[in-house]
Amino acid sequence: MAPAGSELKLGKKVNEGKTKEVYELPDIPGCVLMQSKDQITAGNAARKDRMEGKAAISNTTTSCVFQLLQEAGIKTAFVRKHSDTAFIAAHCEMIPIEWVCRRIATGSFLKRNPGVKEGYKFYPPKIEMFFKDDANNDPQWSEEQLIEAKFSFAGLTIGQTEVDIMARSTQAIFEILEKSWQPQNCTLVDLKIEFGVNILTKEIVLADVIDNDSWRLWPSGDRSQQKDKQSYRDLKEVTPEALQMVKRNFEWVAERVELLLKTKSQGRVVVLMGSPSDLSHCEKIKKACATFGIPCELRVTSAHKGPDETLRIKAEYEGDGIPTVFVAVAGRSNGLGPVMSGNTAYPVVNCPPLSADWGAQDVWSSLRLPSGLGCPTTLSPEGAAQFAAQIFGLNNHLVWAKLRSSMLNTWISLKQADKKLRECTLRKNF
Repeated sequence: MAPAGSELKLGKKVNEGKTKEVYELPDIPGCVLMQSKDQITAGNAARKDRMEGKAAISNTTTSCVFQLLQEAGIKTAFVRKHSDTAFIAAHCEMIPIEWVCRRIATGSFLKRNPGVKEGYKFYPPKIEMFFKDDANNDPQWSEEQLIEAKFSFAGLTIGQTEVDIMARSTQAIFEILEKSWQPQNCTLVDLKIEFGVNILTKEIVLADVIDNDSWRLWPSGDRSQQKDKQSYRDLKEVTPEALQMVKRNFEWVAERVELLLKTKSQGRVVVLMGSPSDLSHCEKIKKACATFGIPCELRVTSAHKGPDETLRIKAEYEGDGIPTVFVAVAGRSNGLGPVMSGNTAYPVVNCPPLSADWGAQDVWSSLRLPSGLGCPTTLSPEGAAQFAAQIFGLNNHLVWAKLRSSMLNTWISLKQADKKLRECTLRKNF
């Protein structure tokens, strides 16, 4: 693949929208170039203006958002940023539906639902879909309409399973971005996204773009401070001065969206094993922590044979101010977890490596604790890492995003397995 920023041989133009062009890439099979335009529109292009620099602003925003989602584990068409105004994406056949997820009632929802006041909050977020049809102002569709349309893209027929996957993915993507904007003191009000079918893998992926045209973003939750395209829609008259104000809003978002890829929150897992023989069990915990981006250290100490050293190690990690979750790995009689729990305010979780011979008896030393101790027990090394991730995810949106994406991907895999099983059963019956 050509390096970022290098010249690309462009093939035929696959598509052209109001704000972007899509080109085939003959030298990169299965990929296209998404080229942004210096154009801003509203009302299905009823209002249209040139905004110098918008292509670069939109490309920066989209590239950062897709990178955030992809690193979290969301399947997207994004491959990489190519230039200031373009990125490379997997070639998809686009599903002509705009999926909208709303946390706060505003905009067109109020017009379609008289009596609902602006600011009404949806728990869980509200999912809507709109058929892409400019001539008819993108009418709202139901799931039943989408299923009955019997669309087929890249050989994949859009049925109930596919609709459910897109709906569930829309909510997860919104929640990840909502959580990611919170450290910037910004409220993600709603979000509009599109999906496509990857022509090579035949799977549904998040596609198109997510830029400042795709959401409503209110700093401090205050509509009057809106930084999204609504500031352009609301203009009574488009003047050069007004366009500069809109551009400053877009630049404000592009600058801060890069911060979504970072976190100020620190955290680590420290695995204490009672014996070097437990190393393989502990390595599994460390490997699972890495999937959440959490540093993990392994130490050997016995609360029975060297309690003073155990407490010294504990103090070492308490003294540097980095939030820490201790995982106690001790077989037979687990004194390590309870001793740690009774001597630190940091979270402690037991993850004993049970043996086949005595495991049923040994586990009670982790479960039956003296009063005043609070160290839960999980037998799964991966479960111990997930427990730690859920603690750190409370204050670290990047860890939280990986947890949320993992939940989504597990749900999707089960949904697809069920579909495959039903199809096999139907074939056998015939």
